Amino acid sequence: QVQLVESGGGLVQAGGSLRLSCAASGLTFSAYSMGWFRQPPGKEQEFVGAITWGLRTTYYAGSVEGRFTISRDNTKNTVYLQMNSLKPEDTAVYYCAADFRGSALGLQNRGQYDYWGQGTQVTVSS
Repeated sequence: QVQLVESGGGLVQAGGSLRLSCAASGLTFSAYSMGWFRQPPGKEQEFVGAITWGLRTTYYAGSVEGRFTISRDNTKNTVYLQMNSLKPEDTAVYYCAADFRGSALGLQNRGQYDYWGQGTQVTVSS
């Protein structure tokens, strides 16, 4: 069975940095595009960013562009979300997701993804 397990969340002060990891198993990781989503308290889940399966092209939401970086290590079946210059509004549960060769345009949409992790809490204090 497929499993995606996020880790690295925690409490950090505004302006600080945090790196999230998502370890995948049970799938051919290199053939999947990977996305990150987040759900702030009391709000809907929103797209954070994604990285494609082949050329490793990255895409970001405007709210995190320039602050967050997505990368992947196919030898470790792991995708990362490096978060810098964190703001209180970044506080959310962060989820990773896997998509089997869907469209690049569709990576911002939850419906395109085949598998989801359980989420990890990120709290940014002011």
